Amino acid sequence: MTEREVAGDGRSLRSAAAFLVGGALLAATMPWAPPVHAAVQDGPRPPVRADDLSEDARQFVSVDAPVVAITGVRLVDGTGAPAAEDRTVVLRDGRIAAVGPDGEVEIPDGAEVLDRSGHTLMPGLVGLHNHTFYTTSSRQTQLTFSAPRLYLASGVTTIRTTGSYSPYSEINLMESVRSGDVPGPSTHITGPYITGEGGGSSMYQVEGPDDARRVVDYWAGEGATWFKAYTRISRAALGAAIEEAHAHGLEFTAHLCSVTFTEAVELGIDNLEHGYFTNTGWFPGKEPDRCPDGFREHLATLDVESEQVRETIRTMVENDVALTSTLAVYELSVPNRPPLSKIERALNVMAPEVREEYLSTRRSIAERADESHMPAVFRKAQQFELAFHEAGGLLAAGVDPTGIGGALPGFGDQRNFELLVEAGFPPVEAIQVMTYNGARVLGIGDELGTVEEGKRADLVLIDGNPLEEPGEIRNVTTVFKDGVGYDSRELIDAVRGVAGVR
Repeated sequence: MTEREVAGDGRSLRSAAAFLVGGALLAATMPWAPPVHAAVQDGPRPPVRADDLSEDARQFVSVDAPVVAITGVRLVDGTGAPAAEDRTVVLRDGRIAAVGPDGEVEIPDGAEVLDRSGHTLMPGLVGLHNHTFYTTSSRQTQLTFSAPRLYLASGVTTIRTTGSYSPYSEINLMESVRSGDVPGPSTHITGPYITGEGGGSSMYQVEGPDDARRVVDYWAGEGATWFKAYTRISRAALGAAIEEAHAHGLEFTAHLCSVTFTEAVELGIDNLEHGYFTNTGWFPGKEPDRCPDGFREHLATLDVESEQVRETIRTMVENDVALTSTLAVYELSVPNRPPLSKIERALNVMAPEVREEYLSTRRSIAERADESHMPAVFRKAQQFELAFHEAGGLLAAGVDPTGIGGALPGFGDQRNFELLVEAGFPPVEAIQVMTYNGARVLGIGDELGTVEEGKRADLVLIDGNPLEEPGEIRNVTTVFKDGVGYDSRELIDAVRGVAGVR
């Protein structure tokens, strides 16, 4: 995929602002409207230093020296290369200043030295499907408070929202993080979901190509840097929306159903979401522009090594179309997965009513285990993602904290690592998927995603070795964003009992 960084032009907001109500985009003059920032993509920018942080954000800071030397670590650099033991990494003014073996890297005078022997240091995670809203089977909530804190606590330092129910909430949240008012990840904003007739009530249901162009043009002006189509969009509307996004220098992804993967590739799409779970192109008798009933049951019996599946992978790879893995959210539809021991900490931070909603739905899925096709579909989805990766495809990952509510922001990103390893990915390559590959999709691979001199100091310290024990990916102690170290446990404690409602 061609990397490109999109700079905004600083346009002020239109006085006739648009807002989403019940899935319709309404234009109206709103003198009472809350302030909204003319946001731009989070590309190269001055680092947010500790002194720039608000009192609320600063309470979570554990390392604030302008120069920091982290020594004795196991380094996983995000390139897919083997881990290097006993490494020193020097951070200066929000950037990585030096990387090398202990004893060979000069530690500057006055640096704060952190001996972290027994720890693993890796790039910050780049979440490519990471909403700031959240759903259970019973609720839909904008998590303006808990989502950014949970993402950062889990080592997720950059996200793309990948479909928005409330774009202005996300634009304002992005600006609050950029200014240091709120602790959280750098954010790339996706406009509202764009679907067709009969789509979700919180989505924009386009009537045709002209309508699709109009909504993309509007939200490009308001600060969206990506766009996402949803299941019921037509080929004509999708093609027009992609073309309009590209005319603005922006990119497009989709959760498809009515349009197949290969059709979307032909229309010029840049990224596809969810992988095996959402491609209807292999369904017998698929009708154009229609989402077929029962295609998931067909996926349960499809041969992932068949020529039609391989041809889809080849088409995507040859056209530089990236794929986003979201295994953590689809795992929730598999009876009795994930094991409760893997999500105990998530249950502990959920609001009580959210926890009960999730557990109730989980029990219902378990009661129907004998008739579920999802165990087979999930295994095949893992096979598909590994095959795509091994064929040279650009695979990234994100949590997608939706569905029945068991995959929380950040926690679900970490679970993705375990599921990729379970699928057969070498652990260092699973980390590459979740760091550098995500940065490449966003066009900022030169800025972050690997541990290299000159790059942004967005890093994660883990107590343990997730390469040998994948579950230790949860043992985050310190998350560096712009070289400022945040205490993971303190951030998690701040949302305990309110995750899912606030």
